[in-house]
Amino acid sequence: MTNQPLDASTPKSNSTQQDTNGLTLTQFQSVIHTMFFEKDQSRGIEGTFMWFMEEVGELASALRDNNDRENLAEEFADVLAWLATMANVAGIDLEQAVTRKYVQGCPRCHQTVCTCDLSRKP
Repeated sequence: MTNQPLDASTPKSNSTQQDTNGLTLTQFQSVIHTMFFEKDQSRGIEGTFMWFMEEVGELASALRDNNDRENLAEEFADVLAWLATMANVAGIDLEQAVTRKYVQGCPRCHQTVCTCDLSRKP
């Protein structure tokens, strides 16, 4: 992945259509890149990781409380955004990485529906 948006051809004026149709992982990573890359790169991977962990903590609290679905959704979105941020800083294309690792099935047992022992990851 380069330090350029992944999908620069996506029209910015069509945000309503993106809102109703959703985004691919590549498009989302590109949106995050466009919005934040300059700041993210200057912060570096270590500083970005600390922000990511803070968001994971907020998600953990929201999951534990489990009484505000809107907040829970926002915390999931924040964690995904910070993950995309770290991937951008590290030069990793998330969609490509996910596809390579998971599309053919569980990375351990290689089944479409994981049959791994519950005591082991995943």
